[in-house]
Amino acid sequence: MGDFLVYAVGFPATFLLLVLGMALAARRILGLRVGLVRTALMCLLAMSIASGLFGTTTAEPSPALVSVQLGLSLLVVIGLLALAEVLVPTGSIPPVTEWWGLLRRRIARTRRYSRITAIAFRHGLGPYLRGRERTDTGLARSLRLALQDAGVTFVKLGQVLSTRSDLLPADFVAELSLLQDEVPAASWESVRAVLDAEVGVDAFTSVDPEPLAAASIAQVHRAVLRTGAEVVVKVQRPDVRAVAEGDLDIVGRLAETLQRTRWGAALGVRDLANGFAVALREELDFRVEARNIAAVSAVADASVGLPHVHLSTERVLVMDRLDGVPVRRAAADEGLARTLLRFVLRQVVLDGVFHADPHPGNVLLLADGRLGLLDFGSVGRIDSALRSALQRLLLAIDRGDPAGLTDAVLELTSRPEDIDEQRLERSLGQFMARHLGAGMRPDVEMFGDLFLIVSRFGLSIPPEVAAVFRALATLEGTLGVLSPGFDIVVESRAFAAEQISERLTPESVQRTLTEELQAVLPVLRRLPRRVDRITGAVEQGRLSMSMRLFADERDRAYVTGLLHQVMLTVLGATAGVMAVLLLGAGGGPQVVPDLGLHQVLGYNLLIISVLLGLRVVVAVFRPRRA
Repeated sequence: MGDFLVYAVGFPATFLLLVLGMALAARRILGLRVGLVRTALMCLLAMSIASGLFGTTTAEPSPALVSVQLGLSLLVVIGLLALAEVLVPTGSIPPVTEWWGLLRRRIARTRRYSRITAIAFRHGLGPYLRGRERTDTGLARSLRLALQDAGVTFVKLGQVLSTRSDLLPADFVAELSLLQDEVPAASWESVRAVLDAEVGVDAFTSVDPEPLAAASIAQVHRAVLRTGAEVVVKVQRPDVRAVAEGDLDIVGRLAETLQRTRWGAALGVRDLANGFAVALREELDFRVEARNIAAVSAVADASVGLPHVHLSTERVLVMDRLDGVPVRRAAADEGLARTLLRFVLRQVVLDGVFHADPHPGNVLLLADGRLGLLDFGSVGRIDSALRSALQRLLLAIDRGDPAGLTDAVLELTSRPEDIDEQRLERSLGQFMARHLGAGMRPDVEMFGDLFLIVSRFGLSIPPEVAAVFRALATLEGTLGVLSPGFDIVVESRAFAAEQISERLTPESVQRTLTEELQAVLPVLRRLPRRVDRITGAVEQGRLSMSMRLFADERDRAYVTGLLHQVMLTVLGATAGVMAVLLLGAGGGPQVVPDLGLHQVLGYNLLIISVLLGLRVVVAVFRPRRA
């Protein structure tokens, strides 16, 4: 039976066509987009195995046995492909042309892993990397120091985690909030090279080589434009992007590993890592910061000073220099604290675009007596639906309404299907009694308890909402610097009361009614005609309901695939039964000595049965696309 293969090998063109035909047939039968090179190699291996199994003779290849030999070869090909797809799925091994680059990145990643591991062990985190339970009260401080030494990406990661009081214990949140990304300044030669490559040093009359401030991502220098305007130039550190991309790759791989654990899946570690990567890459692109400044300036009033952007590229940002001193060096002023709070609350509640990191280092007391905001690399945006839900949440807290608070929380979060709303409302009622009862003074820490309740019930807080509470928590520290003892909750209540009063003025009510009427007017115009049609159909006995099953394309695709598998299973089983009957019956015309026609047909049907069975098995175990 190996004669046909030997015969085909003697003619290269015939042999190549045979291999190509078998490769295409195998891919079609399996229903997988298997690489043609892989399939062709499996065809060569299968034909070699078939030749060895059946041997060769000097006789001409028998046409009656060619179908059996080809069928068995095809069966071996499909079996080898199915095994290869299970062990090494298509696409898991990159092309040979990419191997060198991947090897270099793997070596660099391994070195970075070694450095990070050494930093962790140096700060006493080694036992916890091996799965030890927390027993050391100084673990939070050790983690902060390790993140501080690990570099820009891990400092930023710690700062993001410090805002997630719904995920981390209070001592970790407090310790990670102390993370600073101040580092020694880069050399003027390297900074000048970046500046010259991005905008050209000739764009400035002068640039001060000594930086005003140096952080892990960029440093800021005084400069004077050709127009005579005094500006500051924010220049990205030369090597920060490469380091950040390598670290983000490590963070992503760790997140994928942790996502397989129960607690990692519950916390949504993969989504947290993806959101962090997106935010950090945006912070590395100064054009995004320029757009953020423009967005905030477009809706801001003049109570707080904002810089004006003159020029922006991916690694250089040129903007007005705000003449002032940091708020830490300014005298306490309750009026300025109230102005800053109202400015941020207006951005969050009304405008939907807000400065997400208003810590004391980003707030200046300007020479004209106003406050000024710096560093718009982190800006939050919330849509109108989230703003409305956030307003209802704050209003429910102010009124002490557990039912309203429950509705607002469910609107702000992604809710599981099996949540017990009644138990959630009772928990929120206890929360309000504990923090908002008689003689209690509300504070920002109560939002930490609210996050714990949200986490306990399996609710997921959107990143936009988490950014709001992060900004408010950061703002509380800045307000404490401006005015020690400043009560952010009381002042927020006063702001909310003012907003409600503004909405209840005759002009505001009239404007709201007009807007709502304009929205529902088209529906009201069509309503009488539709009511008349329905009543007419009821009167004449023609009222009916039309309901389409499987209207969704995904439902139709699922049912079609299921029927396809059932049909292939039935056909495969039928072919197998017929093959067994024919092989057991014997007799029939003799094709070759000791082999009758019934046996040839039986072997072919048996091959078809196995092929159909393999197709069904592959379809069952193939990952379904969302």
